[in-house]
Amino acid sequence: QVQLVESGGGLVQAGGSLRLSCAASGSIFSINDMGWYRQAPGKQRELVANITGGDSANYADSVKGRFTISRDNAKNAVYLQMNSLKPEDTAVYYCYLTIVRVDTGRVYRYWGQGTQVTVSS
Repeated sequence: QVQLVESGGGLVQAGGSLRLSCAASGSIFSINDMGWYRQAPGKQRELVANITGGDSANYADSVKGRFTISRDNAKNAVYLQMNSLKPEDTAVYYCYLTIVRVDTGRVYRYWGQGTQVTVSS
C-alpha cells in the first residue's frame, strides 16, 4: 500500500505566499512524475504544475512566474511554492505521484486528500 499526506494549505491575503507539501510512504520502488491539480468551486479540476523524474517542470499559464514545483526523491515528496497569490488561486489543491510499487512492479497514480487554499482580496 501507498499513502499520501498533503499539508500546507490555509488562508492568506492576496500577494501572500504558501507552500504545499505532499509526501508518500509505503511500498515505493521509484517515483516518476509528480504534480499538483486544483479545483475551484463550480470548475473542473485543472493541472497547476508537474515535474518529471528528470526534474523537468511544467506550469499552467495562470501560475507561471508565481508558483514553483520541486521534488525531494529521498523523502518521496513534492512541493509547491506559491507566491504572489491571487483570489483566483482559491481552490482545493491535490497532489499526485506516479509510483512504481516494490511489491507489484507496476505503475500507479496516487492522489493526496486535498488541501484548501483560500486567498482573500
